[in-house]
Amino acid sequence: MPNPTRQRAMRCAALLGVVLLAAAPALRAQPIPSGGVSPAYVRPFITDDARVVGAGLTQMEAWSRSDIETSQFWLLGATGPTRWLELTLGGVIGVERDPVASQDPSAGRLTYSLPLIQGKILAKPYEAGRGPGLALVAGTFLPEGRGALKLPGYGTFGFAVATQALTRDWVGSTRAPDPPLLHVNLGVNRLWIGDAPDETVTTWGVGTQFHVAAGAHVVAELFSGDPYVPGSSTAWQAGVRQFLNERVQLDATLGRGVAGAVPLPLWWSAGVRLVFGTERTPAALR
Repeated sequence: MPNPTRQRAMRCAALLGVVLLAAAPALRAQPIPSGGVSPAYVRPFITDDARVVGAGLTQMEAWSRSDIETSQFWLLGATGPTRWLELTLGGVIGVERDPVASQDPSAGRLTYSLPLIQGKILAKPYEAGRGPGLALVAGTFLPEGRGALKLPGYGTFGFAVATQALTRDWVGSTRAPDPPLLHVNLGVNRLWIGDAPDETVTTWGVGTQFHVAAGAHVVAELFSGDPYVPGSSTAWQAGVRQFLNERVQLDATLGRGVAGAVPLPLWWSAGVRLVFGTERTPAALR
């Protein structure tokens, strides 16, 4: 008989191998001739920023998240067809732990949800000494999947993003591209659940990022509702972001729910953002 534990270990090893293979070109990459990749929030953080990947560029965001209920692995791919538009496709796979697998004969049952489809429009970029950058995000998470991560219905979300630089003067570098930043999100999340009453909830988030040394940044946020996970309660999250170069960015975080009918349990996550391609200049876009 096949060994379920061994099969799960082989699946995890395969996923890690894919991420490492994809990371190799980015780790060796030279600086982008057009002036650099737009830095962006890696997705372990719920609060988004007013940036898009950039015309001609593609990014991969992969992260793991673990708590007492599930172990999750997320993978999102995004591309920039223009300087102001970003299109994203992804999903999540994981295993259930004892608290959510109690009604099943064994813990460790496979769970997944896909696909996530999202679009992001950059209305105004942010700059040091200027007003806030602005963006709009909208998307859907189709109810395909099984287990704890499967949505109970068809979910859609939309939110507005504002990012403000907190200093007037800033000279960026490859490993510290951004001034101290404040991000604010406000939106709605709607879930259609068959014969049950539809659910519509307001989502919001406030986050910050600031450079501390070399490529290291401290990041923190307080949010209510995750657009990707309808019904999430109010929670905080904090951690460290490391810029290795213009194409590779790492995150490690810790978070916990602080309010709501069922506060989120303590979790930890780790993520990587990889950028590929050559950014097209405004002249090349004409």
